[in-house]
Amino acid sequence: EVQLQASGGGLVQPGGSLHLSCAASGLTFDEYVISWFRQAPGKEREGVSCITSKGDRTYYADSVKDRFTVSGDNASKMAYLQMDKLKPEDTAVYYCAALSIIPEQALDVMWPHYVYEYRGQGTQVTVSS
Repeated sequence: EVQLQASGGGLVQPGGSLHLSCAASGLTFDEYVISWFRQAPGKEREGVSCITSKGDRTYYADSVKDRFTVSGDNASKMAYLQMDKLKPEDTAVYYCAALSIIPEQALDVMWPHYVYEYRGQGTQVTVSS
């Protein structure tokens, strides 16, 4: 059974940083995709970032590009999201989700839209002074 658990959220001032972790237990596939999503109250889910199992492909939403960095450790089935220069509009529940294949085409544009098979509990990120 695949289980995902995000952690590392908290309260931070604008301009600050947080480091989120996603533990993906039971993920035995050779190739997979892990993506980070966020959802703020009253807003639709937004894809934040995506990384393939080997870490050779990463993608970001325009809203977080150059501020957030996604990374992963395939051996331990962990994914991370380093969030710098945080803004109040980054406030949301962040969660990770996994796809058990790496789509051959259009992953760079489609990653926020796939139906992910596995999704974990979220962690609250609040950016406020």
